[in-house]
Amino acid sequence: MFERLPVALAAGLLAALWVAVSGQLSWVTWVGFLGCSAYFAQGELSPRGVMSTWATTLSGVFWAWLILHGAEMLTMGYSAAILTGIVTAFMCLQASKRLLAFIPGTFLGCCAMFALHGDFLVVLPPLLVGALMGYAMSLLSGLLARYMPFAVAD
Repeated sequence: MFERLPVALAAGLLAALWVAVSGQLSWVTWVGFLGCSAYFAQGELSPRGVMSTWATTLSGVFWAWLILHGAEMLTMGYSAAILTGIVTAFMCLQASKRLLAFIPGTFLGCCAMFALHGDFLVVLPPLLVGALMGYAMSLLSGLLARYMPFAVAD
């Protein structure tokens, strides 16, 4: 149980801070938690991981924008469904580039954009800062683990 204490403290403190700050800024709080979750899920807990998180989630925002605006222009039958299928394929194909290899990050950014009705000005700030929050959590938990030796399992 105690081996998780540094992570629990770091996550709890920074999550509380995030809720307070995002509320003051009128940002959508859950989008920041998406960015944070994407950072941890992509697995590279470093500045390079932040860059990968930003690249994938922002590409997802772009792909959602393309689907939303393309669907508005396409009015024939299943054209919006076909466009969605094509874009989804490209969302996966872009993963051949190392920086864009974390496919779930792309889908998280895309989903956030859809959920907020294509308003990228509402999506971008908390998504970007959320990834930084994840990095801060990883740094803080490492620092706490160093100063809480009883919390680290043998």
